[in-house]
Amino acid sequence: MSANETKGNGVHPGVEELTRIMSPEHGADERVDWAAAQVDWGVTFPEDYRAFMAVYGSGSISDEAEILAPAPVGTTLAASMADVTRDARASRQIEGGREVLDIDPNDIPAWGVTSGPDLLCWLTADGDPDRWPVLVIGRHTRPMFTIHPPGMAAFLRRLLCEGPGLWERWPLSIGRPLLTKPEPGFVHRQVESDRWRTSGGPASTWSASTARSCASAGSGPAVRASPCARP
Repeated sequence: MSANETKGNGVHPGVEELTRIMSPEHGADERVDWAAAQVDWGVTFPEDYRAFMAVYGSGSISDEAEILAPAPVGTTLAASMADVTRDARASRQIEGGREVLDIDPNDIPAWGVTSGPDLLCWLTADGDPDRWPVLVIGRHTRPMFTIHPPGMAAFLRRLLCEGPGLWERWPLSIGRPLLTKPEPGFVHRQVESDRWRTSGGPASTWSASTARSCASAGSGPAVRASPCARP
């Protein structure tokens, strides 16, 4: 089975692997109208991204990276896919256009943004969306534009599990904050919004299992095996 095939249980294998690293406990099905998204964007979105939207939805990873839905759904987002895509295409033009990145700017949609702010995008020239490479536009990186193998889910796993020493070039401006907590945490944008509205504070990005481990230890995070360890 290839990394882009869906398993018999209906979960994309790349996203299933992410769930073993980053709990979807605070995620929610984004319920994206994919037919409408295809009309709006002129492309069919990759299977791993569609699966991510169904399992996690749009929201924040450890308060350091925002994963974007193809359009705001049910609420106004601080950063929309359209906004970040416009910034990505403008960055290419400002930095030199085809001289720095010989890609049609219309082939650069964004799917995420970090606190850097680094822009996480696809390159969509290939007709098969599951073969789209990941493009990172680093705000304070050199080079500014780096291209990575296909799969946003696989790329996120590398960011969460592999420190800069395991990359030929670390692609982000933010260093390793995604790795500094006991477990990477995801919070859906609506869960975060509801928590702020009802209690005045953000939703925790720790998973329930982490919280239980800390409570049983008496104080502070428990020493535990890395969630990135493969079985």
